[in-house]
Amino acid sequence: MLAVLALGAAGCQAGQLETTAPPADAVLEAAAQASAGAPAAGESATDVLASLPVKGRAPQTGYDRDQFGPAWSDVDRNGCDTRNDVLARDLTGEAFKPGTEDCVVLSGTLADPYTGQTITFQRGDGTSVDIDHVVALGDSWQTGSFAWDEARRAALANDPLNLLAVDYSANRQKGDADAASWLPDNKGYRCAYVARQVAVKAAYGLWVTQAEHDAIARVLETCSGEPAPSPSAPPPAPVDVPAGTPVPAQPYANCAAARAAGAAPLHRGDPGWSDGMDGDGDGVACE
Repeated sequence: MLAVLALGAAGCQAGQLETTAPPADAVLEAAAQASAGAPAAGESATDVLASLPVKGRAPQTGYDRDQFGPAWSDVDRNGCDTRNDVLARDLTGEAFKPGTEDCVVLSGTLADPYTGQTITFQRGDGTSVDIDHVVALGDSWQTGSFAWDEARRAALANDPLNLLAVDYSANRQKGDADAASWLPDNKGYRCAYVARQVAVKAAYGLWVTQAEHDAIARVLETCSGEPAPSPSAPPPAPVDVPAGTPVPAQPYANCAAARAAGAAPLHRGDPGWSDGMDGDGDGVACE
């Protein structure tokens, strides 16, 4: 299901169910289980596709966005919600709201994977950039998630592996479609797009329909050896710092200093954190 930055858009309006957050520990555990079940680094998307069950589409009866928890959550407990995590990951030249510890993204530039266009994002404009669920939540419901508990659904809805910042219009055109019904206009991105879909479905134990399987296979025939992306393992749950443990007043000079102090890996917001140590911008430094 598409996930939008502007409230009130189709597919993201509040449903008839009351939106309540599932227990944070349960969501974190579900995310860890999915990460453990994801494709190994370098595994081909074609091989992953071959491992997915092929079944008919289940009814959409009972589907509601609220079944996947509030949008958005801080599943990885880095102090920043998933929406802003994805914007910070996918935009370049981003500017952050002062006082939010580089969390709330105010502006930036997106090299849109779906259209191949360059898009300027400004927080609040509502019509430039969406956060897309690569495996749409509606599609996931009809290929297995209807049977899950809400913690597992919330993990899927907030999993960075399943999320991309993309062009607003392209995301609305996609809706809840699978690969049999919709592919990005940017043909150069289609291999990576379907590879990400099969990686997500493998990680969460979702199935594919025959039409979806065949559509993905046709795309992958054009890019033999396309790897399925592998997620980074979710950070561990926060632990209490024992009394008397020294806490640095300033950021560590480098990762060697953090490791020497027994503080690595560091997560954004931890004592001693520095953005300069987070080379890939994923909120975890000195892995």
